Amino acid sequence: MRILLLSYYFRPDLSAGAFRASALVESLLQSMPKNAYIDVVTTLPNRYSNYSNNAFELIQHPRLKVHRVAIPAHQSGMADQSRAFYFYARKCMSIVHGEKYDLIFSTSSRLMTAALGAWVAWRMRAKLYLDIRDIFVDTIKDVLSPKVSWLACPIFSLVEKLTLEQAQKVNVVSEGFLPYFKSRYPRQIFTCFTNGIDDEFLVGSDAVGTQIKGYHSDIINVLYAGNIGDGQGLHKIIPALAKRLGSRVQFTVIGDGGRRKQLESTLAKENCPEVRMLPPVNRDSLIKAYRGADVLFLHLNNYPAFEKVLPSKIFEYAAMGKPILAGVGGYAARFINAEIDNAAVFEPCNVDFAVNAFNSLAMLNSPRKEFLKKYARADIMKRMTLDVLTLIPDASIIRS
Repeated sequence: MRILLLSYYFRPDLSAGAFRASALVESLLQSMPKNAYIDVVTTLPNRYSNYSNNAFELIQHPRLKVHRVAIPAHQSGMADQSRAFYFYARKCMSIVHGEKYDLIFSTSSRLMTAALGAWVAWRMRAKLYLDIRDIFVDTIKDVLSPKVSWLACPIFSLVEKLTLEQAQKVNVVSEGFLPYFKSRYPRQIFTCFTNGIDDEFLVGSDAVGTQIKGYHSDIINVLYAGNIGDGQGLHKIIPALAKRLGSRVQFTVIGDGGRRKQLESTLAKENCPEVRMLPPVNRDSLIKAYRGADVLFLHLNNYPAFEKVLPSKIFEYAAMGKPILAGVGGYAARFINAEIDNAAVFEPCNVDFAVNAFNSLAMLNSPRKEFLKKYARADIMKRMTLDVLTLIPDASIIRS
């Protein structure tokens, strides 16, 4: 049995896709027969332009081979990202040329990795399992100008149709995606294995009921860690919110992305000394930052497409036991309200609502034991692994 796994990001890169793909590979290796083999084609770490982590272009183990493709340096623009993906796709086709696989697994947020997987599966007459982490066609309507989206949407809609119709199964990471996909592809089989909490976040939860800080004593530290792009819309909320909350709150923003410079510029213009900007860090340092914060902050831009998403950051934040302040709408807001204690949701980009939500938080560490149990990544990946392997007839000899 041979499986080809395509993921644009893979550990040690810093992204939800990297952590998800890596966890699935670990689960597959534990569950597959001893004579089964996995090829991974990914990229060298490139999620952030100012973060680098040494990684070998080729890593080979007895049952696993990881090919990391070197791609050109890029920012968040469509043109340079398209060029980078072209390098990845071309090298991927070269790597798999002449090979034979029983199953192609492709995890994709921006559609094209999924489309690449569909093309490879069609060429090899192999089964295809897609893991969809975003609705690209829906998103570009909001993030591109009307003139550009008018031209791009029909093209990418066709790519999406050809891609999903090639697959035997399609997983989505958010139940909020299901109405969109089921209405367009009623004959397709859909599952929903969400993102989850990695083991690193399950160790050493904070004590229940530990007081953080009072409003009239120490400064409350609010942390955002992650991408700083148009999708997060931090430039629309953090400067104004920092000014409204004043000196009682210190914001820390860790990360990078296409809107970082705009955020920094707005902070300077508005004179916001309460906000400190730091570059991306590795996961160990990130967890230390989470533990040192008092409140964890999450925000998505006020685009209709984002009402369907479920950010992976939610799972990391919830695992830390800290109060959560989340500017999200739609499915993510419903999920947080239903599943996470001591989390306050506000309408994205609305400063008044954000202030009210912040004031409603209990400044206590409250480990969320039921949430940790329900959304442990290892358990989710075990269930997903079994679903993936149903596409391979020989998988009846899967090890328990």
